[in-house]
Amino acid sequence: MTVAKNRLGSWHGCMMVAAAALTMIPGSLPAAPAKAEIARPDAENYALDLAKKAIALRSVEGQGNQTPQVAILFKQALVDSGFADSDVTITPFEDTAYLIARWPGSDPRLKPLVISGHMDVVEAKPADWQRDPFTAVVENGYLFGRGASDMKLSGALGISALRELRRTGFKPRRTIIIEFSGDEETAMKTSAIIAAKLKDAELVLNLDGGGGTLDDKTGKPKFFTWEGAEKIYGDYELTVTSPGGHSSAPRKPNAIDQLAAALVRIADHPFKPELNDLTRDYFTKAALYEAPDIAAAMRAFAADPTDTKAIAVLSANPTFVGKIGTTCVTTMISGGHAPNALPQRATANINCRIFPGHSQADILADLKAKADDPAVSIKFIEAGSTAADASPMRSDLVSAVETSIRKAYPGVPVFASMASGASDSANFRHEGVPSYGVGPIFSKPSDRFSHGLNERLSLANLRPAITYLTSLIPALSE
Repeated sequence: MTVAKNRLGSWHGCMMVAAAALTMIPGSLPAAPAKAEIARPDAENYALDLAKKAIALRSVEGQGNQTPQVAILFKQALVDSGFADSDVTITPFEDTAYLIARWPGSDPRLKPLVISGHMDVVEAKPADWQRDPFTAVVENGYLFGRGASDMKLSGALGISALRELRRTGFKPRRTIIIEFSGDEETAMKTSAIIAAKLKDAELVLNLDGGGGTLDDKTGKPKFFTWEGAEKIYGDYELTVTSPGGHSSAPRKPNAIDQLAAALVRIADHPFKPELNDLTRDYFTKAALYEAPDIAAAMRAFAADPTDTKAIAVLSANPTFVGKIGTTCVTTMISGGHAPNALPQRATANINCRIFPGHSQADILADLKAKADDPAVSIKFIEAGSTAADASPMRSDLVSAVETSIRKAYPGVPVFASMASGASDSANFRHEGVPSYGVGPIFSKPSDRFSHGLNERLSLANLRPAITYLTSLIPALSE
């Protein structure tokens, strides 16, 4: 309780300092412009400027977490864009915060449309980077900095799109809510709180998911995928104990040997490959853009998920192994207490990415069966990711995404996909709200540095992203 009070007090202190320090964002709408044409903002530059300010705030879990300041920055941008101050709330939570903003629609009978994102980022050590990760740098047509691709620029584009819609006089029938969680990269506690608060929503457009692929050689758009499902995160701790003793007198059982044998058995018995409507659509349509052997395997698996040859080809490819079912892999191991003693304890962590339709408890039971040793204790380590089924392939969502993407990128193919990682969408789906990853970003496979060193994003995304979002949001809020 004392810690919580200290964190809360510190958060309010940050709020006061940040509110005093932040200045008006260039290009903000005046309170009452005489003519919309005169006040027309440069939506792309506005989004870039907002993203650069957000990147400069170190919104990383732990001491000095500046996620609350990002929330202040985003609230100011929304209020400047025409949101009522009372309709934009920032709520402190532990060392972070979350933001929910409402644009009231004209028909209160309609369920709201939610636009979702997050403000926190993964830790980045400046000594490892070529540029300071928390100083936004524009260089050679790219925005560099932690959060450039995941997902401060996408969040800024969402705000800028709403600002542009207000400027042009758009009036939604359905209430539009934009929300930003504060711990999506870690415990997802604020994500769960937001989803519970907004469980009456019609659907969620998650800007932190989906997106387009550019050709690595030509830089031209190849295709765009929206995400209607994602795999669920789960960590499992395996522990073996034994009496130990002097290493000069080896004896059984040996905790490290037992643990190693169990890990090998688990690795040798992968989970059954699976399909759902989303992944079948993906494998069928994305096969057009892959090498012949991969394409043939994708089509064969979409037609028959028990095809052993197709499974072997896809399982051997890091891009596709996570798309054909649950994966579990050993990520950490430790054991023993002295180099000249038999081990008394050995532990390992297995990280699983779970196919939709299965719970963490289901996987725990499967791991115990695969380990096949009662001496190996296995327990699930609580995490923020929540088990949830896939969202339906709604015709209104599919049509709106296809139409809006083609306004920005004429002729580009659009199809469904499933994410291999977890996002805030899982908590909405858990609450029964369909959630879809519809992020506006196109990138080359070689430019994808989310969570990694020297994260960057091409600025060529700015204008088409605004075009796409200012079409998609109205289409689904009517």
